[in-house]
Amino acid sequence: MSASYDERERLLQACKESREPLLYLVVIVALATGMRSSEIRGLTWDRVDLRTGRIVLEDTKNGERRTVPLVGRALEVLKEHGKVRRLDTPLLFPRPRDPQRPIRLDHAWAQAVEAAGIQNFRFHDLRHSAASYMLMNGATLGELAEVLGHKTLAMVKRYSHLSEPHTRGLLERMNAAVFGGQ
Repeated sequence: MSASYDERERLLQACKESREPLLYLVVIVALATGMRSSEIRGLTWDRVDLRTGRIVLEDTKNGERRTVPLVGRALEVLKEHGKVRRLDTPLLFPRPRDPQRPIRLDHAWAQAVEAAGIQNFRFHDLRHSAASYMLMNGATLGELAEVLGHKTLAMVKRYSHLSEPHTRGLLERMNAAVFGGQ
């Protein structure tokens, strides 16, 4: 399931208003990159290059190293977060009372989803939302597979229905170029 525009805006507002200050940052990173919850929560500062805008993931689900571009709002919020980060941990998102362990967001996430009035929306659905947004903005299935870290195109085929308007436009432009106004 992916979030509609209204749902996304309500969810982001609820995350901003959460008593867990890191929730908003984590959700922005998830929506902006399509990264998995475990990848985000386990991020360490040595894997994030704010100058070049990239994240290097060593321990991914498929076992392969992956570089994720960090741009836009996600880069902005992480730059701000870097200015006030904890120095007693390498983690970007540590637990408040146990900074050597990644933050747990289950309770804060559930509260934000409820406050946003969204039904049946899991944190992993942010990954699906990011994939949908990328496709709706012109990404190919190959590009999507690379960003999300899928080894095969079969893994991203579930999003192929979303790329139909893009492929339709591609064929319309090609036909206009080849056949002119006919």
